Amino acid sequence: MIDSILLAVQATVPDTPAFTWQEPAIIGVISLLILLIASRTIEQPQVGPKMPLPFPALFNNPSVGTVLASVSLGHVVGVATILGLTNIGAL
Repeated sequence: MIDSILLAVQATVPDTPAFTWQEPAIIGVISLLILLIASRTIEQPQVGPKMPLPFPALFNNPSVGTVLASVSLGHVVGVATILGLTNIGAL
């Protein structure tokens, strides 16, 4: 009985697209873009330990919390962008 349920579920799962290097590049670019925007719009981006970035003036010398929050939001927006581009057939 369980085998027949698993086979029925397996038949309804669509094929996933193959991995390409476009997806990580999109997530990386969007994460950096959001870090640039968020480090200037967060109310107190320098509170806490500083993040050792190579160009601190470019990113407004953000704290570790600012970088973690920005990159997390960048991943969420990046995954949504990839899913949207995949659904319209651009990727």
